[in-house]
Amino acid sequence: MSWFSRASALPLLVAGAFFMENLDGTVIVTAMPQMAAAFGVRAVDMNIGISAYILTLTVFIPASGWIANRFGARNVFAAAVVIFTLASVLCAASVNLPTFTAARILQGFGGALMVPVGRLVVLRNTAKPDLIKAIATITWPGLVAPILGPPVGGFITTYASWHWIFLLNVPLGVAALWLAWRLIPQEAPQKGVPFDATGFMLTGIACFGLIFGLDLINHPQLSWLVPVLCILGSLALGALAVRHAKRAAHPLINLWAMRIKSYAVTIWGGALFRIAIGAVPFLLPLLFQIGFGLNAFDAGLLVLAVFAGNLAMKPFTSAILYRFRFRTTLVVNGLLNAATIFACALLTPQTPTWLIVALLFVSGLTRSMQFTALNTLAFSEVPQPQMSGANTLFTVSQQMGSGLGIAIGALALRLAEMLIPQSPDRLPLVDFQLAFGVIGVIALLAVVDSLTLNPEAGSEVRRKKSPSSAPTGADESTATKARS
Repeated sequence: MSWFSRASALPLLVAGAFFMENLDGTVIVTAMPQMAAAFGVRAVDMNIGISAYILTLTVFIPASGWIANRFGARNVFAAAVVIFTLASVLCAASVNLPTFTAARILQGFGGALMVPVGRLVVLRNTAKPDLIKAIATITWPGLVAPILGPPVGGFITTYASWHWIFLLNVPLGVAALWLAWRLIPQEAPQKGVPFDATGFMLTGIACFGLIFGLDLINHPQLSWLVPVLCILGSLALGALAVRHAKRAAHPLINLWAMRIKSYAVTIWGGALFRIAIGAVPFLLPLLFQIGFGLNAFDAGLLVLAVFAGNLAMKPFTSAILYRFRFRTTLVVNGLLNAATIFACALLTPQTPTWLIVALLFVSGLTRSMQFTALNTLAFSEVPQPQMSGANTLFTVSQQMGSGLGIAIGALALRLAEMLIPQSPDRLPLVDFQLAFGVIGVIALLAVVDSLTLNPEAGSEVRRKKSPSSAPTGADESTATKARS
């Protein structure tokens, strides 16, 4: 295979893997009532299957670069595809919630290696003139897949069986494995930087403990002291992980970029935004199925309006970022996004379908705009030598925000159940209204963080001729001026 064809095909291979990984993060949302019935649990209890998958991605992504260097990128990518595919079969064969959760954890481990290592392969084997196009190719599925997941899952669940959601990964995995051996050049393993085992353990246990503690709150049979102690313990371990990262010679997660105000805002405020939008795809299909009585496919079709909004906004994001400052864009668009979340609390079965579709479409518009603005601003003032560490921390923050969004969305439903009397066989509509209200408040807090930005934050990027080149970083002097 020629260099040109390999350079062109590699991004498509990684994009396919990225799409498969992100699709599996949300494709089970509309299938949760049917899966819950098969496992003998409540639909809201199925959130642990989503959280476990996303959390495993969060924990192992920081280690993926070291593993790829140590054992060779092609070997690790191929092994990750095999693990992901076999775990998909185990998900389909699961007979209860614990076995399904275990299979999802294994699937998340494969995904954590598959996409970051694939992105690393693209960066190493793509000429610089083609790099922007390649990165755009492998990034787009991350925005599309979470929205396509619910309707795809709904269609499969309605007209076949939820088992096929995972069995469809088998032919895709076989094709990806064949293409990986054809396209990815073999590299000699490297023995360089030692693995930061202490940082990996502290970070991993802290992330698991936080999500697990939030999930334990959803189990009323346990004493409230158990989840509280779990959450406090995870926060303490997280503080130790930060302390270790600041002192270690080769930390697993480099915190240097947090000195830059614009980057820090995309981590803290960005995490709040991702929590809010991560909860919405979890809550909406449940609202439409349990609250409105729609079937899984029809519920997924309604959620598809969010994807249409994402798609419609993409041609205008660059023009908006050139015309308006980042702080203005993040504040105004963030307020609009929070308004659409609050508006979801007002939906009822009597709401006209066209109005629901219009609301979700606008929600997709604001979601896409905020994602683009945050992702561009994050690396706009990071110097090139610090780009790798900044990218790792940003990726972990993205995954953690998504996991927390699902956990907090489920927690909000549980709190509503505790506060409001209900029938034992279904959630009342008022539970979802309270849950969307909680998520809307989180979205507003993200806007408050954006207000702390310098009015000129990201101005160097806005003066560039090509907006796609924004993540390439800036010089040290710019970063110095932007530090908080």
